[in-house]
Amino acid sequence: MLEVDNLDPLDSSTVEAIRVRALEGAAARGCTNAEVRIERIRSQFVRLRDGALETAVDDIEFGIGLRVVHSGAIGFAATVAATPRVTDELVTQAIESAQVSRIGLAHPLELAPEPSHGTIEWISPYRTDPTQVALASKDAVLRDWSKRLLASPSIEHVTAEVMAVAEDKYYADLAGTVARQQRVRIAPTVEVLSVAEDGDFETQRSLAPPVGRGWEYLEGEGWDWEAELDLLPTLVADKLGAPSVEPGRYDLVIDPTNLWLTIHESIGHATELDRALGFEAAYAGTSFATPDQLGTLRYGSPLLQVTGDRTAPHGLATVAVDDEGVLTQQFDLIKDGVLVGYQLDRSIAAISGFGRSNGCAFADSPLHIPMQRMANVSLAPAPDEGPPTEELIARVSDGIFIVGDKSWSIDMQRHNFQFTGQRFFRIRDGQLAGQLRDVAYQANTTEFWGSLEALGGRSTYLLGGAFNCGKGQPGQVAPVSHGCPSVLVRDVRVLNTKQEAGR
Repeated sequence: MLEVDNLDPLDSSTVEAIRVRALEGAAARGCTNAEVRIERIRSQFVRLRDGALETAVDDIEFGIGLRVVHSGAIGFAATVAATPRVTDELVTQAIESAQVSRIGLAHPLELAPEPSHGTIEWISPYRTDPTQVALASKDAVLRDWSKRLLASPSIEHVTAEVMAVAEDKYYADLAGTVARQQRVRIAPTVEVLSVAEDGDFETQRSLAPPVGRGWEYLEGEGWDWEAELDLLPTLVADKLGAPSVEPGRYDLVIDPTNLWLTIHESIGHATELDRALGFEAAYAGTSFATPDQLGTLRYGSPLLQVTGDRTAPHGLATVAVDDEGVLTQQFDLIKDGVLVGYQLDRSIAAISGFGRSNGCAFADSPLHIPMQRMANVSLAPAPDEGPPTEELIARVSDGIFIVGDKSWSIDMQRHNFQFTGQRFFRIRDGQLAGQLRDVAYQANTTEFWGSLEALGGRSTYLLGGAFNCGKGQPGQVAPVSHGCPSVLVRDVRVLNTKQEAGR
């Protein structure tokens, strides 16, 4: 259970005094809504290059953020001086901010209603807080991995790194919700580089996704690191000697370690309602999936079942209540291939006529205002047992099996995209026939998902994701996961990236 004392340097009586003075002060001065967040975020990053420590960062961010609705406008103020006395000034600053923002509004702003959820204490599932593991221990694990890989004659260089975050958050609002939440997340990565005699080179990166787990993740809970490290030398050597792909149209079997990113860019961002309404255009624009198409837009094949979910175990966007006091939930975005829902915060829900937010507000710092952010957006696997990845491959006579994510590009409407990957295997007559190089697949969103022919079963399902989903101006980053199975997609355009680059 999270203890308020974790919100260093505050004790529980100080936290309570800040809550009372912030919320009661805001109500007394005419605010119709007010939310206070007291947060402590510890972020660590350790990187080794060829077994030698290159970077070590240990950062703590602490502060209070107060958001109010006053005279039909939102105001926000924040401080790192966390005392009850300073809280009075914070209320004044938030109200003054609302008065300034009111000038630019065409009509008063409303928030979709949300009832009180009382007192909530929530902690994400983990055994060992990764930020409490000593630097020497982190260094030792990464050094051991590096030494093991450098012993292979096929590997010239190794980069090994881990990022760990622990969030302690106290939230309270005028409705009566008081939430104490703690969550951790961790992102370990290993990348190897192999160089040929002629100077050509290739890299391979580990496939382990970032997750909402503790240090036990690096000890084999949730991922088989032994198998991962054993495979990397052979994979990178084989890729360096592999032929370059012949451009054309291929059937693709896509592993969840690659597909999560395609979901993120072509579905996750496209179903954020602030983008679809045109209110948000930063970081690659708005969305083709506009509200007038809700319930009618054929997003993909009938196999496409996509949900937003802020409750998924170990999900990077999983919490108990969001930063507007909304109880988190799972909700449909695409059902039987048709667009049926959006991701919402309270202001967007009110503007667009939805009765309630589905819990998608988040701020990446106590010093930043909450904004609409992505839930864990996931594609459901085939029902019942479903086929394994090998069976999907067996259905392909001429195709490519794609594993791991790398670079991506998508247009300002979230419609046309291009993705590469880590590993590409030629499929001939239902069998893998060696690796390929220089592969990228290109499509538009509805054609790609419309060509989805088969889903893997639950055994192929994996929760991928990223720590650094960017949005907004000024920009904020948010962690988010995307679960999905392996899939079979027919007749997709494949480019040769080397040829496209003119090399």
